[in-house]
Amino acid sequence: MNTTVRRLRQHTRGVSLIEVLVAIVILTFGLMGAAALQGRALKNNQSSYEHAQMSIVAHSMLDSMRANTAEVNSGAYEMPNWTCAAPTGGTLAATDSAAWINSLQTQINPSACGRVTCTGTDCLVGIRWDDSRGTAGSASQTFELRSRL
Repeated sequence: MNTTVRRLRQHTRGVSLIEVLVAIVILTFGLMGAAALQGRALKNNQSSYEHAQMSIVAHSMLDSMRANTAEVNSGAYEMPNWTCAAPTGGTLAATDSAAWINSLQTQINPSACGRVTCTGTDCLVGIRWDDSRGTAGSASQTFELRSRL
């Protein structure tokens, strides 16, 4: 009986090392998958943050326009084309627009651009930025908010 035990031990020698090696390989792939998932979650979280900030910044522009309806009616806030550079001028509308474009580029993304169009009391505030880092994002992601002043 002693010889059969010795033979079994000789045949099973090294089996536990192979099992440990397989377990380490499986664990390594699992950890790499978890790290990739974490990286993707961080990118999508940043994209979600940018979308939330877009809403806040667009509402701030509309609030500035509500506080200065005389210049809104005269068309001073109009930016029908995508504007990426802060407008210049000495009026309150130009100052508000410049602060808005600067806040877009500092709070959201340096590539962010904005536009404002009004028809009567209905105004549309649009924001465009590069959201290609997110899973379903695009290089020219747009956000538009329409409001009646």
